[in-house]
Amino acid sequence: MSTPALGAHVEQSDPIAEAQARRAPLVQFFLGDPQGYKGPEVRYPGGAEALRTAAQEAGVDLYVHAPYIVNVATLNNRIRIPSRKLLQQHLDTATEIGAKGLIVHGGHVGAQDDPEKGYDNWRKAIESLTIGDTPVLIENTAGGDNAMARHLDRIARVWDAVGAAEGADKVGFCLDTCHAWAGGIALDDVVDRVLAITGRIDLVHANDSRDAAGSGADRHANLGAGQVPPDELADVVRAAGAPVVVETPGGASEHVADLDWLREHL
Repeated sequence: MSTPALGAHVEQSDPIAEAQARRAPLVQFFLGDPQGYKGPEVRYPGGAEALRTAAQEAGVDLYVHAPYIVNVATLNNRIRIPSRKLLQQHLDTATEIGAKGLIVHGGHVGAQDDPEKGYDNWRKAIESLTIGDTPVLIENTAGGDNAMARHLDRIARVWDAVGAAEGADKVGFCLDTCHAWAGGIALDDVVDRVLAITGRIDLVHANDSRDAAGSGADRHANLGAGQVPPDELADVVRAAGAPVVVETPGGASEHVADLDWLREHL
């Protein structure tokens, strides 16, 4: 089996230079503030079209991560409605730059809320989106008892709901190894179990974890420096057979070391 394409999450001002500094054929980045409702911005000189052209010429695939605050599952209208709007804005801009995917967290409902309504809100969200050439990739998350995508049974319910939506064929899955580990999902068969639910894994976030299995803590570590068994982490990447992004601490030199670690273990 050939080694999948490996890249890293980088600063957004010049993703092409960041990719080249890591000798990587792909990168992931935010379009603006990951903690704010302000719409997306392309900081690359020349804007979206210039970035799209530069990426094509350099042979670099681009992935965009939606802001962390997006929560389309919540029953709180003051969060859900702005989240849908923000997700559409980021999706539009991701499409303008030719991104291969827009990654978004699964979100959560309140402690007293009916999770079934959260699942149905995902259906409504997908039906409300205008999805072009850039698919929406739902990512599993690490913590929260009321999270929509921490545990496999809830991921399955989200997928059932999304599958009933018009546009479901443009929704994919991003598997995060740190999130799965911290969320209490065993890594030894996670790929098979996710594929049985979703039928696809479009991207892997290959991250080690600073915390113990099942801790619920979303704290990434450099590969081989955390608590995830190295062979298990590598096995997930190998079995998924999808492009890989490391979201690990540090800059280009640390990411190069992580990508070298991954190549060695694959």
